[in-house]
Amino acid sequence: MPFLSKLVLASGNAHKHRELSELFTPLGLSLIFGPEMLELEVVEKGNTYAQNALLKAAAWSQALGMPAVADDSGLEVQALGWSPGVFSARVATSDSARIGWLLEQLRGKDCRRARFVACIALVWPEEDGSRVFLSEGICWGRIAPAAAGSAGFGYDPVFIPDGYQKTFAELGGEMKSRISHRAIACRALRDMLGEPDMVKSLSVRSGETD
Repeated sequence: MPFLSKLVLASGNAHKHRELSELFTPLGLSLIFGPEMLELEVVEKGNTYAQNALLKAAAWSQALGMPAVADDSGLEVQALGWSPGVFSARVATSDSARIGWLLEQLRGKDCRRARFVACIALVWPEEDGSRVFLSEGICWGRIAPAAAGSAGFGYDPVFIPDGYQKTFAELGGEMKSRISHRAIACRALRDMLGEPDMVKSLSVRSGETD
């Protein structure tokens, strides 16, 4: 496989790697798990998902000299003023603790409306700089009164997507890969790269040869 038909995932999250790998496969692009190639910590100091995703993708692409893709995502809850947002992973130190925090914040509140938001950034190096792609996905739903299900990660056990009566953690990976915020963002990015000869063009620009 040519080197630039491989992308590196700028994340140490193995769950994200599994989800995104399946969505890039139809393009003939292999997504390498970042920690298998490099130990790199990037401070997520952006105020938006797009800023954080770009920070990570750009840092990993520069460090390795290859295309890098990064995701930044969060849960936004209407009753909490659409927080925690970009701070979703930072409200506590574990998934169970984060879920506990969320349910406590919503105690006694009738409104459970919420949405998952994801931004995916792809930085593709070229001879005269880098080409940047950005996409976003939103999945609307509501917060369950209690955690349910064992699949997925993060807030999946308490998020019920619109049109369903079960949480992401109950619906399982196959369904999540079709309707989740990350799946929507990744398909949008895939559509950009899926334009005629786009990946081939990028590879040639980057000096790749067969």
